[in-house]
Amino acid sequence: MASLDRLSFDNSYARLPPGFYEVVDPTPLPGPYLVAFNPDAAGLIDLEPGAPTSPEWPEYLSGARRMPGAEPVAQAYAGHQFGVWVPQLGDGRAFLLGEVMNQRGEKWDLHLKGAGRTRFSRFGDGRSVLRSAVREYLASEALFGLGIPTTRALCIVGSDEPVQREEMETAATIIRLAPCHVRFGTFQYFAARGEPERVGQLADYVIEHHFPELRESAHRYRHFFGEVCRRTARLMARWMAAGFAHGVMNTDNMSVLGLTLDYGPYGFLDDYDAGFICNHTDTAGQYAFNRQPAVGMWNCARLGEALFGVIEVAEAQEELDTYWAAFVPEHARLMRGKLGLSTEREEDAPLLRDLLSALQANHVDYTRFFRELSGFDEGQPVGGSTVPAMFAEREAITAWLERYATRLRADAGTPRERAERMRSANPRYVLRNWIAQEAIERAQRKDFGLIEELRRLFASPYDEHPGMERFAEPPAAAAREIVVSCSS
Repeated sequence: MASLDRLSFDNSYARLPPGFYEVVDPTPLPGPYLVAFNPDAAGLIDLEPGAPTSPEWPEYLSGARRMPGAEPVAQAYAGHQFGVWVPQLGDGRAFLLGEVMNQRGEKWDLHLKGAGRTRFSRFGDGRSVLRSAVREYLASEALFGLGIPTTRALCIVGSDEPVQREEMETAATIIRLAPCHVRFGTFQYFAARGEPERVGQLADYVIEHHFPELRESAHRYRHFFGEVCRRTARLMARWMAAGFAHGVMNTDNMSVLGLTLDYGPYGFLDDYDAGFICNHTDTAGQYAFNRQPAVGMWNCARLGEALFGVIEVAEAQEELDTYWAAFVPEHARLMRGKLGLSTEREEDAPLLRDLLSALQANHVDYTRFFRELSGFDEGQPVGGSTVPAMFAEREAITAWLERYATRLRADAGTPRERAERMRSANPRYVLRNWIAQEAIERAQRKDFGLIEELRRLFASPYDEHPGMERFAEPPAAAAREIVVSCSS
């Protein structure tokens, strides 16, 4: 295992031409202190997990002291933000510190967020606040625990430096890990500038490092685009099955690797609402929960347009058409898993559709319902189940449960096997906003213990975790008023 001054860097992105980034050092946080450190993520870069007690670590982890071998850059990109084209965005408060190669030959970006201004900052101050750092740290680890592709969170470093948002807050940085931070908007940036050679250069770079199976293909750019479309579609299916809403699905927040990227005003469903809007800023509901699959395809189409300099329009359209062909069966598979069905039948789609309608009409908690359904026994009278008590309209759900019991009897396996499958597909715990808010409020009082407790909890969200049951509860009435926006 290595210490922070002995990581093995291999900075391939910094070898690209200067137009891809700005070479810039972070602006040190005054008086940095460690808020949270993730030993699981540290293992990805062979970093010794016990060293955060070293006094110099907060300086290394906040960018105040450069790790030997690191070459900080701010990446250039553009994007569609809420459907509006913005020709230059870029890392306005983030720095690719470098790329660490672990002993398994895997490469991980160390991406530092909140460490000061770059030439892409526009009118921003280049800082993140503790509130947003805690939200991203917990969310990325919570999605990873659910099996959803995501960036990982290594650490949070705090400071007493004041930062103005809706109110005065304190500054913090977060380091996230991912094999790559190239976005749809990175390609759009060069396409919009009329630089197809840079588009091809970027595509070659991503293929070389992240899609090596395509290196020798005469149609590698086309196949690369198709793979991005399918990965994005499968990511959307996983978000939808988990009841997760991202909140800011701009093209500059979309990873070409199909990872969940850039956590801001996200939210998990409490009461099921297909039109759930987690982002208070999104007054038109452009990124509402049920619109995410369509937005994912729209974003893929914009990426396809950016690649027109290296692939034909007709080829791009054919690959884009595979998006729904990937999304539909993946979403159906995941939802059958939540229902405990090991086989596929024609009646499954209307069975699920009618269930979701009943959940919405009765304001039933999405996560708790499916976890409770895991204990349903098709061999017992429906009236003996605890599920109907979750519904105001008992008759409708009782009729649905009768249909469900009939379907289960036509499925393979025993009730015990089905219950085990369902408990592994339906989490006991998700990162509800009220939970994140409690961790934030404690952290703002310099009580950081809950962050680590929650990180461990969400690492295995399908387990029971005795003593942690309150974190499986829906929000109390007052907590339903928590508002998150793009500043989150």
